[in-house]
Amino acid sequence: MQFPSTSASGPTTGVVLTTADGGLPRIDWVGLLPDADRSAEQIEAAVPESQACALLPEHSRGWYGRPGLSGYRLGGDDPVAGRDWSTAFETTGLSDSGPRLRVEAEDRVAGLRLATDMETLPGGAIRTRHTLTNTAPGGYVVQALDVVFPLPRRAAETLDFTGGWGRERVPQRRPIADGLWVREGRRGKTGHDAATVLVAGTSDFGFGDGDVWGVHVGWSGNHVHRVERLPSGLTTIGGGELLLPGEVVLGPDESYTTPWVYLVAADDGLDGLAAAFHGFLRSLPAHPRNPRPVNLNVWEAVYFDHDLDRLLTLADLAAEVGVGRYVLDDGWFRYRRHDHAGLGDWWVDEAVWPKGLSPLIERVRERGMEFGLWFEPEMVNPDSDLYRAHPDWILSTGGRVPPLQRNQLVLDLSRSEVRDYLLERLDALLGEYDISYVKWDHNRDLIDAGSQTRAGGAVVHAHTLGFYALLDELRRRHPKVEWESCAGGGGRVDLGILERTERIWTSDMTDALARQAIQRWTGQLVPSEYMGAHISAPVSHQTGRAIPLAFRAATALFGQFGIEWDLTAATADERAELARWVALYREHQALVHTGRVVRVETSDDSALSHGVVAADRSSALMAWVQVDLADRGAARTMTVPGLDPGARYRVTQVGPRGPGAAAWPVDGAEFSGAVLATVGLPVPAARPLTIFLVALQQV
Repeated sequence: MQFPSTSASGPTTGVVLTTADGGLPRIDWVGLLPDADRSAEQIEAAVPESQACALLPEHSRGWYGRPGLSGYRLGGDDPVAGRDWSTAFETTGLSDSGPRLRVEAEDRVAGLRLATDMETLPGGAIRTRHTLTNTAPGGYVVQALDVVFPLPRRAAETLDFTGGWGRERVPQRRPIADGLWVREGRRGKTGHDAATVLVAGTSDFGFGDGDVWGVHVGWSGNHVHRVERLPSGLTTIGGGELLLPGEVVLGPDESYTTPWVYLVAADDGLDGLAAAFHGFLRSLPAHPRNPRPVNLNVWEAVYFDHDLDRLLTLADLAAEVGVGRYVLDDGWFRYRRHDHAGLGDWWVDEAVWPKGLSPLIERVRERGMEFGLWFEPEMVNPDSDLYRAHPDWILSTGGRVPPLQRNQLVLDLSRSEVRDYLLERLDALLGEYDISYVKWDHNRDLIDAGSQTRAGGAVVHAHTLGFYALLDELRRRHPKVEWESCAGGGGRVDLGILERTERIWTSDMTDALARQAIQRWTGQLVPSEYMGAHISAPVSHQTGRAIPLAFRAATALFGQFGIEWDLTAATADERAELARWVALYREHQALVHTGRVVRVETSDDSALSHGVVAADRSSALMAWVQVDLADRGAARTMTVPGLDPGARYRVTQVGPRGPGAAAWPVDGAEFSGAVLATVGLPVPAARPLTIFLVALQQV
């Protein structure tokens, strides 16, 4: 059988399954839905059983790779622990309701029931999850429960991501060889070094070409992405939650449900995969449908020095350049004059704000801007009233206090009393003040993440569910508030959090040159309208590098545009140029935040090229990014994929030019979409740290 049974409009990922008497269905094939010449029946007949994979691979069926389920039953009165470690599920039901397929199975000997749900999604992805239920006496320990899919033999190499604070989503590639390639995230949150999307593809797949399959685990806690090739040549790809010892022990009639594991297939490379993920995110209820206002975040302008007069001046200057949302960052609450104290004490600091936040909020609102506020609810400083009153509320084990990171510890959100405290405090502040935006931060990893309610037993799973429950309830109570996910920058970027927020802080790295690569690869999962991208100071706070305003602004243009700059230190000319960039962002915002992202290979490493093509192919906005000194003797061209090959487009250079930026040589000329895709446009010579912006409009 084929799932989904019919194709939606546009490319849709599907699977072909074979059902049989006894055992679970096997997956014969995953990819773009078969057409009339590639029917499900033909695929079932053509694929050898050795190249198929059961819906849940089991050792009892002769599977010698990593099993889909790892677990065992506790001994109870029986002194033998470890029974029921090898399952043999039998299918008991199968229902296909169009967008969702459910397979139900049971192993009566092991006392376990399994339900597998598969959904087709807007944009062309599918997602799958398992639910395991204990139907027998005694506890059943779940060690791992993964979702896996088989890949065709032509899948030859993988791409995933690594990195660190300030350098998120660094790509890495490797050939697929016999054995298991596992990317584990053990930080208790998604992590700056997360795999993000695990891609397998044909040899030398690129942005616009090659057959590719991408998997993402939609979960904000510990997780696993995996690719495995058996000696038979069968390759599988998948993932799930990484469970710490004893985190999930199912009592009788209790169930565990895995996170959704997303699968996308594309025959047009990495940009095709990205388009499917973007299409899904753009279908979500939380998707930001109103035009994204320009943010001013004051962190790099004032840090912890909250002087009202200076903050009011920043509000006046922000309004003058066209800012639509003013965000007060860390430092507004009790004792928070530095990062050593105050986290957990969510009251406005009366010593700094004797009249509360109202004077600032009133000025911001008078200037026509929204007001946003920073929180870090999951954390606590040892130097805080909360910690002194409730030292047992932190995540810890072994009778010890975990090592500090950024002078803070993590609150145990698996505990209802901790969630209730945070809910009361944040709810009170959001009710008292006219706050329309929250920046929710998470600046440290979870170490020794046990709960004192479980004698120090691990609770990352329950903590993550507690975080979701807290955020979901706040969203319910304050439906007009928008939420940004920040975790020391881009340390919590996944579909679990993106279903609940309207924005991510892509990275704490605001150096525009470093941001080029971070934004380029974050876009593999996240569309532009979610990615916070800010113009920082002329000299980078993080790197000390001096970067022209035109380069900083053109970099931010392809995200959710904002400013992270002390405007009181900017000259009048700089503020005037900044206002022109704000106007340019508004002019092209609808295209950038709804179109298809295209990333183009260039002839050398001295430049990058990327852009956005409208869904109806009527227009595009492209960037040529000169990051280093190019060979002055080499001719360079920028291709524009994705336009209508038979239509003609007028080329227009846009945006204020930075120092040394030449005029575009074919400004105002017209070319067909076919010529633009195959021949491209000539690129003028440019010094490093120059960006050319070109708009294309169908005529």
